[in-house]
Amino acid sequence: MKKLLAFIVIAAAICFTFCACAGGESDGAHSENDGTITDGRPTDDSDEGAPSGDIEEVTCMYIYINGNRLEVELAENSSAAALAAALAEGDVVYTADDYGNFEKVGDIGMTLPRNDERISVSPGDVILYLGSNICIYYGTNSWNFTRLGRINGYGDEQLRTLLGAGQGSVEVRLSLI
Repeated sequence: MKKLLAFIVIAAAICFTFCACAGGESDGAHSENDGTITDGRPTDDSDEGAPSGDIEEVTCMYIYINGNRLEVELAENSSAAALAAALAEGDVVYTADDYGNFEKVGDIGMTLPRNDERISVSPGDVILYLGSNICIYYGTNSWNFTRLGRINGYGDEQLRTLLGAGQGSVEVRLSLI
């Protein structure tokens, strides 16, 4: 009976993750003025309630920065799948710094498979660089990168503000919930 209850709880958490990502709209309140999202969830590093075990296909993740929750539609490649699998085990927290006045970049403490190709990026792109760094773009650039996904629902200036463009380090938390 306990195994059945545990299975139901995990299945419900996975279904909630898929439903939240597929809807296009955040389940939080979105302010058109400043782009902040609040949904009442704690923004600490706790992974309590995170789905565990194997997840066949995850289509989105969330980035938390300064109390804001940004939805990221994941790319369809082995790099994004490996990141989603790591996030199924718990959140990833890292420090991101400005680079080149067009991105926030930081080492995530693990190496993911690379699918590098020559691409041009724009504000909102989430990119894997050198297998262990994640770049969140608030400007444009072209290089050999691996696309991990794209932030939904924010304009260029909103992203610059949310990421604190040019204002130093930010703590970034990647999560499936």
